[in-house]
Amino acid sequence: MHVLVKLAGSLAVAATVALAGCDKQKLSGPLTPYTGPLMETTNVLTLISDSAKLKFQLTAPLEQQFENGDVIYPKGMVVTFYSADGKKTVINTLTANYGKVDKGKNLYIMRGKVQVVNLPKEQRMDTEELFYDKTKQVIYTDSAMAVRMETPTEILSGNGLWAKQDLNPYRIYHPTGIIDKVGTGL
Repeated sequence: MHVLVKLAGSLAVAATVALAGCDKQKLSGPLTPYTGPLMETTNVLTLISDSAKLKFQLTAPLEQQFENGDVIYPKGMVVTFYSADGKKTVINTLTANYGKVDKGKNLYIMRGKVQVVNLPKEQRMDTEELFYDKTKQVIYTDSAMAVRMETPTEILSGNGLWAKQDLNPYRIYHPTGIIDKVGTGL
């Protein structure tokens, strides 16, 4: 019995010491607010529709959502636009190595090997940074951004681009070269 009393006393002392370590400790220095993503999702497939018709879809290997509503696609993204008739005919695709959605401006920002391909018209545009304004349904670059547009008949290069989201019509603001592919064997 004497051993049990000693053991119980030792446990009481250990518990008191353990509880004493649980006192609230004061933190020194200013607190740094967390600014990282609130949520991460892998293998993302987002479908955007209007009046029960699929307008476009976004796919990405990783999506990070932030407190202000912005979304980042650090491993790239693909946006596929469909025809307005609701038949799920692919009109064009936007592909980039990095993407961001600015929620406040309803603006998609795409960077790194950005490519826009219009399948029905056989057009392809390449650049390093592109903006897609979802509200106005237009794509554009900064006026100094190099762009290269290839059509079935020519290759155009220059700086700055504005186009409807399906690349028709499009305008290169500062053309620097035109290569005629008709009859050249390109």
